[in-house]
Amino acid sequence: QVQLVESGGGLVQPGASLTLSCVASGWSLNGFLMGWFRRAPGKDREFVAFVTWNSGETSYAHSVKGRFTISRDNAKNTVDLKMNDLKPEDTATYICGARQSGYSGGWHADDYDFWGQGAQVTVSS
Repeated sequence: QVQLVESGGGLVQPGASLTLSCVASGWSLNGFLMGWFRRAPGKDREFVAFVTWNSGETSYAHSVKGRFTISRDNAKNTVDLKMNDLKPEDTATYICGARQSGYSGGWHADDYDFWGQGAQVTVSS
């Protein structure tokens, strides 16, 4: 019954903005660190950003720092990823993950307990 569902992907031109959303279906995100990863064709899953439950601390990959913003809305049971100044190298399937709180970090995919199926983001001129 644990489900994470991403939405908001699409095809945009370089420099455009796009916001992805991830909603927990049938359960609560309370107590979970939430993260975004991405996977480009032929590439490994890459860390993008996370936001913690306990303190609201955020962390970003160097490649997206200053352009992407992660946020969570506990009342709506969602976590968003606002992406600005999109570049062709941002093209990937973006995947939402949840990690139980009480542990440090969130930069590694194998730290997460639950995953969505992903939303495609394509940046092309």
